[in-house]
Amino acid sequence: MKFYALIPAAGSGSRMGGAIEKQYMDLNSVPMIAHAMMVLAREPRIAKLFVVLSPTDRRWNNYAWQGWEERIEVLRCGGATRAETVLNGLQAMSKTCAADDWVLVHDAARPCLPDDMLGKLLDEVAEDPVGGLLAVPVADTLKRAAADAASGPRAEATVPRAGLWQAQTPQMFRHGQLIEALRAAGSDMTDEASAIEQLGLQPRLVESDSRNLKVTYPQDLELAGLILGKLNE
Repeated sequence: MKFYALIPAAGSGSRMGGAIEKQYMDLNSVPMIAHAMMVLAREPRIAKLFVVLSPTDRRWNNYAWQGWEERIEVLRCGGATRAETVLNGLQAMSKTCAADDWVLVHDAARPCLPDDMLGKLLDEVAEDPVGGLLAVPVADTLKRAAADAASGPRAEATVPRAGLWQAQTPQMFRHGQLIEALRAAGSDMTDEASAIEQLGLQPRLVESDSRNLKVTYPQDLELAGLILGKLNE
């Protein structure tokens, strides 16, 4: 049994509104994806890191990735959605991974994953029969918006937050079972745990914290830069 990591990096990051794909935006003087790659590459239990790019990606080769050759393999088989990209990557990994090997799927836009949090996920999930993911218990009050408010969003109801968790990545599942789950779920799955749940299984939730944020909007870049500065002190 081995551990592998997969970073789906075929998206455009349209909500960032930038001139380049989100994963290549500058964050503390390097492309954002490099931070996500570094923490995975530093973990000695991870045998190899696969980065799944769009077949039309032209930016990857603009960067110097020397020193990564033994740890990283690039797969240019990204799809139109995250689920398609992950599934295509998993299928391409089949020549390397056994069905029972673990695969940790991690967002290129989560550059602030602490090393100890990654280690905690591996420690707690390695012997789990299903797999699991990093997640944070929801702390804020949640509101459901009315569907047809002509004047803009209006709160229709307060949603009880008891038992609710916000999913993060990495999400860690067996290679063979994750392929099965994604094939059955279709291309609209926004995370791997959702596909596993549709098989009737219950992934383990490993408590994380807000440092492992996902960069979605332009203002998130500044916050990510501050978090990385603290992590690297």
